[in-house]
Amino acid sequence: MTVCSIGFFDGVHRGHQCLIRQVRDEARQRGARSLLITFDRHPRSVFAPESAPCLLTSAGEKMELLRATGVDDIYVLPFDRAMAALTAREFMQQILKEQLGVSALVIGYDHHFGRPQGESFEDYCAYGREIGVDVVQAAELEGEHVSSSAIRRALAAGDVATAAGLLGRPYSWTGRVVHGHAVGRQLGFPTANLEGTEPEKLLPARGSYAIQVQSDAVQCDARWNAMLNIGHRPTLDNGDNTTVEAHLLDFRGDLYGLTLTLFFIARLREERRFADESALMAQLSQDREAACAILQSR
Repeated sequence: MTVCSIGFFDGVHRGHQCLIRQVRDEARQRGARSLLITFDRHPRSVFAPESAPCLLTSAGEKMELLRATGVDDIYVLPFDRAMAALTAREFMQQILKEQLGVSALVIGYDHHFGRPQGESFEDYCAYGREIGVDVVQAAELEGEHVSSSAIRRALAAGDVATAAGLLGRPYSWTGRVVHGHAVGRQLGFPTANLEGTEPEKLLPARGSYAIQVQSDAVQCDARWNAMLNIGHRPTLDNGDNTTVEAHLLDFRGDLYGLTLTLFFIARLREERRFADESALMAQLSQDREAACAILQSR
């Protein structure tokens, strides 16, 4: 016997976590295995690629987070036009029942799957009775509505604190340290210039942030405190190029070539143009003090 749920699970946020707990509970009550069915790409990237969103988690991150929930199995379905063409009933019959042997399906309170035909939860239950799959409606996370879209909106506005509250952890972004113009070093704020390694992931809004940094070269969970700037560096006439520059507060050493994961803790300010480099340096000093205060209080 297998109890499953279906979703893209981008972000594996607190709403997803609530649903997954209910899948595990239902499986335990039935003496069955728990299964999560997800897709190898965002469905919108197949049938409406121009509107496909930037992602909150890479494929690897998502699998790691899903495994950490304690479910027994995770099955990744290749999502293509043939998959998108399946109706909900066809999906339940061909994929859930015949391919995966699912005996019960837990559906999120507002979740729909299969080619849209205006089905309600009662329709899914009716399909299940015909096919031999029990359909169970999951309860919503108590007190608030959490969605991947809401998290994307928060990050796009630079509100990393709200995003962290919805995710249940700080939002992360990964990049490789590359050579820059060394302007930060000349200003007294040496920075690690980062080039994203996961182009599908959302980069938060331009501005300055208090962050924590973890390196792939350190075999532990140690994190360094840092401040980060994302933007066009208007004071330095950087044009339209977006740069991601981290100034580590408690680290000395060579970072070139390393892969760093950034954990966004708080936004310090929006990006803005300063009158000259002296004014910029004064603001960077204030940013460093603010970042230290925020990060040392954690």
